[in-house]
Amino acid sequence: MAGATLAASLLLALAGCEEEGGKNGTKDGAASVIAPGRPGEKSRTLSPEQAAKERPDDSPNAADQTYVRNMVEHHRQALEMSALAPDRASAEGVRRVAERITAAQQPEIGAMERWLGRYPAPAGTGTGGPEHDHGAMPGMATRQQLDELAAARGTDFDRLFLRLMTAHHEGALKMAGEALSGGNNVAVEEMANEVVATQSAEIHRMRAMS
Repeated sequence: MAGATLAASLLLALAGCEEEGGKNGTKDGAASVIAPGRPGEKSRTLSPEQAAKERPDDSPNAADQTYVRNMVEHHRQALEMSALAPDRASAEGVRRVAERITAAQQPEIGAMERWLGRYPAPAGTGTGGPEHDHGAMPGMATRQQLDELAAARGTDFDRLFLRLMTAHHEGALKMAGEALSGGNNVAVEEMANEVVATQSAEIHRMRAMS
């Protein structure tokens, strides 16, 4: 928590505005950064170089890479399932759930793909490529289950959709928890927290409808 607090403090720090000899910042006129201290401690004035050194390193690690790559595929399956609802679901509530999933997860896929473009996996790590086993991810429906969902109509579709999607979301929560405990990148932490918040609420909603 101390590291996170310091990171936030440095990221949001104010440029020094100390007037001295008609110059702003430090005595030599260079810009300065105010780093708030911990409770009971005084703030410190740092040079930009010092502030950069004290900012915790949030370079993506293997857990971050694995989470983002897997979650892209996880989300894509949720979109595939949700796309079946408009023509097959009988309950308006099921159609609304599917619409919310599509509205939330399509932009999230875009954000995760942009992250992957910025942080490509190092060569030889085995985290990407067509050989990656997406079927091992928690909550993923099998091909047979997806075929059964596509063939179902009315209340049969509703029941199967809610069951499969609830399990799918529960798998996403497990993946997000692993990223939050083992990852290092702030952006991935934010994405995982968003998944936890959104999909936890949807799980409660779907269980109430089952």
